[in-house]
Amino acid sequence: MIFGTIANNTTLRGVVADPEQGVAERLQKQEPNMETETPASSSPSLPSGPPLNPREVLQKMLDGLGLQTKVEVFTMDGSTLLHIATAEPGRLIGKHGQTLSQLQFLVNRILQRASAEAPRVTVDCERYRERQRDDILKKVLEAADNVRRWGDAVKIGPFNAFDRRVIHLHMEKDRELEAVSEGEGDEAGMKRMIIRVREKPSTPPSA
Repeated sequence: MIFGTIANNTTLRGVVADPEQGVAERLQKQEPNMETETPASSSPSLPSGPPLNPREVLQKMLDGLGLQTKVEVFTMDGSTLLHIATAEPGRLIGKHGQTLSQLQFLVNRILQRASAEAPRVTVDCERYRERQRDDILKKVLEAADNVRRWGDAVKIGPFNAFDRRVIHLHMEKDRELEAVSEGEGDEAGMKRMIIRVREKPSTPPSA
């Protein structure tokens, strides 16, 4: 019922009538208050029944958008990765991966509304996330080398929420340096990242 309510609304039905309209614009109309940082938190009033099948949820959403796609399930970093194979990857990826992030947000929102225990999934298209992750980590390593050499913080980006999470997870392993997000970001949720020396916890004064 939850997915049917979203997938069958007038926004998605209008896709067939207006195929020239961008996927990102249609998703933004569908969820005008969308945030790409994390899925909406569950509330006590939401159902907590059996979890939905993530692949089926995404495939139905893409079918509703009138796109010829095939969704496959993989595992990445210990979590579920939904990979979209399509002849039109640019329409689903969008600028800086924004459309892909919107799709990922919607899928996770639907899954968590059906079951509060549903694990978070990652949505990728034609291995875009994988290629981006390699490029991003190269920039992070270069910035980290400069910080270690000179001691000054280095700003990189901007990045979307998914890319920032990749950076945070990578830098968590570093005992000397850390990565923090800068400011509130732009309208698309893009934020710059700061690679800097870890702040040492303050030592309480001796008695």
